[in-house]
Amino acid sequence: MTEKEPPTGRITHCGPGASGDGASGGGAPASAGPSHAPSHEDDGHSHSHGSSSRTRLALALLVTMSVLVAELVGAAVSGSLSLAADAGHMLVDSAGLVIALVAAHLMTRPRDDRHTWGWARSEVVAAALQAGMLAVICLMVAWEAVNRLLAPTPLEPVPMLVIGIVGLAANVVSLGILAGGRGESLNMRAAVLEVANDALGSVAVILASVLALATGWDGGDAVASLFIAALMAPRAFALLRRSLRILMEETPESLDLSQVRTHILALPAVRDVHDLHATTIATGVVSLTAHVTVDEDATEHECRDLVHTLQTCVATHFAVPVAHSTFQIDSPGHRDHEVLAH
Repeated sequence: MTEKEPPTGRITHCGPGASGDGASGGGAPASAGPSHAPSHEDDGHSHSHGSSSRTRLALALLVTMSVLVAELVGAAVSGSLSLAADAGHMLVDSAGLVIALVAAHLMTRPRDDRHTWGWARSEVVAAALQAGMLAVICLMVAWEAVNRLLAPTPLEPVPMLVIGIVGLAANVVSLGILAGGRGESLNMRAAVLEVANDALGSVAVILASVLALATGWDGGDAVASLFIAALMAPRAFALLRRSLRILMEETPESLDLSQVRTHILALPAVRDVHDLHATTIATGVVSLTAHVTVDEDATEHECRDLVHTLQTCVATHFAVPVAHSTFQIDSPGHRDHEVLAH
């Protein structure tokens, strides 16, 4: 803290008048480093990522749709449930990739006064939809597989084997296309997860067809189908849970708000911190807001310094760097008159 200014320089309504990075009030916004609003250069960087994601997703969609048609034909010829299950998974993959492609496009749209975060959350909505579709397919495949175990159906293992190998090769190609962009967003990670699961499903189809050729036992097809469902289910529900946590605006998993509160309360002149919220806007973008009550005699200069310190703290001191923070500095008198709806 700097030395106190003479009484004539003190602020008497620190709360509404001193704020950081866009908080309401008449004082000049004070921001630090990562808490600045994204610049035009940031927008260009975001658009570059979006363009890259769209290209990867479009190529993966083309490969996946081609294999989907082949697997549907193969399932009809061979009577294989595991091949049909894998085709169902491919269908979900295709729909998921379409959703991901739309989301990747929406994420490149600029911010405006109506969509102040742009369309960043579209990646989370897309991931939730993909996860939900995967979960439904898992239940359908598992149900049919149990019925097939109880009443086995004759198979044509040679077409199964051929289509399974083609499917595996295509999945490897799709993974190669998508892997480079898997860290760009939750949306891309969902797409990679779907294709990876589908590759394992193709392996299951190949093993079931080889078993049928070697032993004549057709039950391996149903077992392979259950294996595919077992692979998909945990990942689908984990992705769905993570997406819903973001949509429900839970505190980011690796950010401990109690530690944030402790850091803030340890700063000089800080009496209290309340109305503390943190949420994930999109991959790599975390927002945090708080009301901080300071000593009655805190000067305007001290409050500006405090905002800089707070924003630097949340941007650098924790496992999850906060890219956008807003602090309202309150006087004790204002704190007692606040009416908060939550």
